[in-house]
Amino acid sequence: MTHDDDMTTLAKLTKKARVGVLTTVDAHGNLVSRPLAMQDIDFEGDLWFFTQDPSPKVEDITGNPHVNVSFEADTGWVSIAGTAEVSRDQAMIDKLWNKFAEAWFEQGREDPSVALLKVSAETAEFWSTDQPRALQLLNVAKAVVTGGSPDIGESKTVQL
Repeated sequence: MTHDDDMTTLAKLTKKARVGVLTTVDAHGNLVSRPLAMQDIDFEGDLWFFTQDPSPKVEDITGNPHVNVSFEADTGWVSIAGTAEVSRDQAMIDKLWNKFAEAWFEQGREDPSVALLKVSAETAEFWSTDQPRALQLLNVAKAVVTGGSPDIGESKTVQL
């Protein structure tokens, strides 16, 4: 596969996944993960999430901007490592605002706690398959019985 093919696969997988698990590093060096709904599903290297500021995740990112976001889609998984920053860009908030975001902010998009997390991707690892889940599980079970490793798709790391 070429880099463009890899980016197409990443875009396809992230578009199918609506919720990502954001992992930050807290002030004590502990990894902390929480689910967030992805707002911009056209993956070109940046991921966007609504967040409240102040919040523990914003504190974590202020102390250490290195994060990971993982997604599960019907046909694979994605793990994206990058750096995060908090944005109060009103034009981007207006562009990404939706009914789901509105549920988290009492005063709507004018709520003073409305902020965005922008994750700039540096590397991504994906696992992709065309097999239905039932066939994936059958291949794993077969490998357990016969020995060896199951062939359930492609795994690749991509520099972004």
